[in-house]
Amino acid sequence: MTNIKENLTIIRSNIKQTALRVGRNPDDIRLVAVSKRMPADYVKQAMEAGQKIFGENYLQDAQKKIEEMGPGPEWHFIGHIQSNKAKSVASLFDMVHTVDRLKLAKALNSHARSMGKTLSVLVQVNVGQETQKAGIQPDEAEELLKTIQQFDCLHVKGLMTMPPYKENVEEVRPYFRALRELAEELTRKGYFYRKEKVELSMGMSHDFEVAIEEGATLIRVGTAIFGPRPE
Repeated sequence: MTNIKENLTIIRSNIKQTALRVGRNPDDIRLVAVSKRMPADYVKQAMEAGQKIFGENYLQDAQKKIEEMGPGPEWHFIGHIQSNKAKSVASLFDMVHTVDRLKLAKALNSHARSMGKTLSVLVQVNVGQETQKAGIQPDEAEELLKTIQQFDCLHVKGLMTMPPYKENVEEVRPYFRALRELAEELTRKGYFYRKEKVELSMGMSHDFEVAIEEGATLIRVGTAIFGPRPE
């Protein structure tokens, strides 16, 4: 049986050690426990072990869990969003990692306004330029950010990426570095809500240490916490 508490202890230790090794403050890195397709009981166990942020990819599955868990957890949406699902996403989640087009940003802003809330978002960038993956192309990110700045109910906190999967994690490093360098360039131009605290959502179970070395502030870890997902 998966020992969620023990897994979280190990991951937190790895986060701290990696951060200190490269001269970063471990408190600047937040762990998003990816609970997609996992039962609510697993989320409860993680919460009891001190985990606060959970990431979900599938709206219907997430909605049931969020309603069951009640107040307490911080919920991040990390999956692809169809524009017609924007209202539910804006209602249920504290942060959206996957804004990659103007139509979606407009929909999220409109629904957030109607609910009287502001929504934290990240712009998803397809740094690997893989045709099968969502995300805006790196050279188009500035234009999208410039437009989103005009929206009153979206706070763009930073960038997110899902690089190509590589067995050798060192081969992923250039993609993480590219996102950080893009974020630095866009920060200088004033496109983020808080220039002193720009979020970089990158790194998963097998490569989060490299992501931290390259500047990640949000790492998305699922199987290393909860074990294999049910089929």
